[in-house]
Amino acid sequence: MEDLIAERCSYVAGTWVDGEELLAVENPADESRVTDVSVTPLTEIERAVVEARRCFDEGEWADTPPAERGRVLHAFVDHIVARRDALVATMVAEAGQPVSFAERAQFGAGVALARGTIDLYLSMSHEDANPVPVDELVRAGAALSIRRHEPVGVVAAITPYNGAIIMAFQKLIPALMAGNSVILRPSPLTPVSSLLFGAAAEVAGLPAGALSVVVESGAAGAELLTSHPFVDLVSFTGSTAVGRRILAQAAPTVKRVALELGGKSAQIYLPDAVGRAAAGAAAVVAATAGQACVAATRLLVPRESKDEVVEAVARAYAAITVGPPSDPAARMGPVINAAARERCERLVAAAEAHGGKVAFGGGRPAGLDRGYYFEPTVLDLRDNSNPAAQEEIFGPVISILGYRDLDDAVRIANDSEYGLSGQVYGSDLAVATSVARRLRTGAVNVNVGGLFSAYAPSGGYKQSGLGRERGPAGIRAFQEVKHLAISPPR
Repeated sequence: MEDLIAERCSYVAGTWVDGEELLAVENPADESRVTDVSVTPLTEIERAVVEARRCFDEGEWADTPPAERGRVLHAFVDHIVARRDALVATMVAEAGQPVSFAERAQFGAGVALARGTIDLYLSMSHEDANPVPVDELVRAGAALSIRRHEPVGVVAAITPYNGAIIMAFQKLIPALMAGNSVILRPSPLTPVSSLLFGAAAEVAGLPAGALSVVVESGAAGAELLTSHPFVDLVSFTGSTAVGRRILAQAAPTVKRVALELGGKSAQIYLPDAVGRAAAGAAAVVAATAGQACVAATRLLVPRESKDEVVEAVARAYAAITVGPPSDPAARMGPVINAAARERCERLVAAAEAHGGKVAFGGGRPAGLDRGYYFEPTVLDLRDNSNPAAQEEIFGPVISILGYRDLDDAVRIANDSEYGLSGQVYGSDLAVATSVARRLRTGAVNVNVGGLFSAYAPSGGYKQSGLGRERGPAGIRAFQEVKHLAISPPR
């Protein structure tokens, strides 16, 4: 595998910018310093916004024909593909992810998503006849009613540490294909890999200001982006707590906000499918260490089967090897930092204090003295009011709950402030699908682990977010709708 990507400073409106402050990027697998990255001065983040506004208003990118935008963005993706080995090595180092996850779930899926999104955009109509009844057109004196989808303007894209590349692809490609100008602000915990998007923009020939990539050590730059009057849309993936703050920061300028936030998703096993529960539970923690907003961290089974499922899941978790990405036998790596590990410890303790039992794990693995590791942990909970069933842990912890009947299973699954994802397993497809339709969540997978595609939407109900990403709705999220009523001169 190649060395890390070479870029170490920000890409602002077509130029590479060094700052005086350096951000030390840490490897969560061994607490070593990966590298230092130059932090973007706040004045340069301001310049990124101003240049994005200029680029959009002057039409340098927005007025480029869609087919040409697609050609440029395919070249953009081509450059990232050419840097595959260095990019994967960077993701592994700065996020502590297993190599297979970085290769398949971030790089491979991200490239496929990007190409698919370009094709999807080009297949969609962005100006249509609006279905106004003829008599209403006549009364208004109009000959035509047209619905037109136009770029929203300047987009601030704020991405998380756990999926820096895949989430950036998910925001940048539809936003740029729609003709917007974009400022990408990656998480300060994993900024290095995202700098490759700046290099790709330069090589592909994106106009200056169409894409900037900025780095910061705190949140001042993000707050500038979420409150700046020149920014028309903030697209954020991260915690619900931060999402609430972004809504407040965006409110004075009434800018649009697209949020994919936290989750506490449930996987429901019908009585004839409890034998699949152990494998489903293992999927929650393998590769990501539970650091995925869509992770189905509440496992619901019939009460009469709960004890056997707890034992089976505990055995499955005991078989998961925890270790650094350099260990080919490791199926699970570290959480991102000490604060994330402490949150796991705190919520496991809270679960016990409220009557829950630790069936496996619950602490730091033996023999791993450096790195932010936490054991894959199985919690046996009495009811859904337990803190571990209500709060997003964002770590390798699963909660197992029993239900009386399917109505009770649906009630438990919906008893959450979140509604991002869900899973239902059962041999009777009609029954399993009927349960899925009753879940108050943005996506439900029936007898499958998930479907990630440029053509399939994702997003949350309730406090799991606003709007949708991917699919036609994900493209429309980066567009405004204009109505044109047209009549010939009189």
